Amino acid sequence: MSNESLTRFFGGSPGRVLIRLILMSFVVGLVLSALNLHPFEILDWIRSIVHRIYNLGFDAIEQVFTYFLLGAAIVFPIWLIIRLLNLGRPKA
Repeated sequence: MSNESLTRFFGGSPGRVLIRLILMSFVVGLVLSALNLHPFEILDWIRSIVHRIYNLGFDAIEQVFTYFLLGAAIVFPIWLIIRLLNLGRPKA
């Protein structure tokens, strides 16, 4: 892969993207720690959701959809704000 292809794939220079990912991982880790959430608990929660879907059928699908809507209520506005803030900036 050429350097230009790597830059396009990563959305920036690989070094900068790596640094941003490290910083974001640290911040998310701090937030999860403050909320007393741990990776194995999150994985166990996912396993529990899959198990409930298997055991309960469509009631669990409704619960998963509710989780999706709750998450989307946060994620999509943040994404839209970021896109609007970046609207005036020229692409690299």
